Amino acid sequence: MPISVAVLGAIAVVIVVVVWKMATAWVKYRGDLLITCPENRRPAGVKVQAGHAAATSLVNRPDMRLANCSRWPERAGCGQECLSQLQAAPENCMVRNLLVTWFAGKACAVCGRPVGEIHEIGSQPALRRADMVTVELKQIPVDQLPDTLAVSEPVCFACHMADVLVREHADLAIDRARPLDAVSRH
Repeated sequence: MPISVAVLGAIAVVIVVVVWKMATAWVKYRGDLLITCPENRRPAGVKVQAGHAAATSLVNRPDMRLANCSRWPERAGCGQECLSQLQAAPENCMVRNLLVTWFAGKACAVCGRPVGEIHEIGSQPALRRADMVTVELKQIPVDQLPDTLAVSEPVCFACHMADVLVREHADLAIDRARPLDAVSRH
């Protein structure tokens, strides 16, 4: 007996719902997350086993397990009580959301133009530390991000690249902000 179109349609709908639910959980729990460690009340960078969270999301709440923590290996035996923060408000723990909020509406400290949006791939804005050196966001350990943001200024991608060029290849660039005799001495 051939399978009816209605049965095939129902199976397709179930498959789409299952894939959608798993993909949503995977996206929510992948990547760097920032939590407050319950033990020392300091920021900690964690990664969750996103595949496991996605697979278990089909039955009620995802079962989360840490894949990595900035306090490991010293504190690897902890009870992982921090996972309750992720279960309660995963969006608040996503590093990307923290950065999007911090950069929103800000202008580059060098050129004054809007910094723009943060994308998952491609050019990213940077930060200028108190020592006036620009650093990429990925160079900052997740657990140090809140403290770094508190004392840094936003810098657009173009100004960051210009700073890197002048800093790392002074012989190939002219920094018009420095006197010419300072450039010629390098």
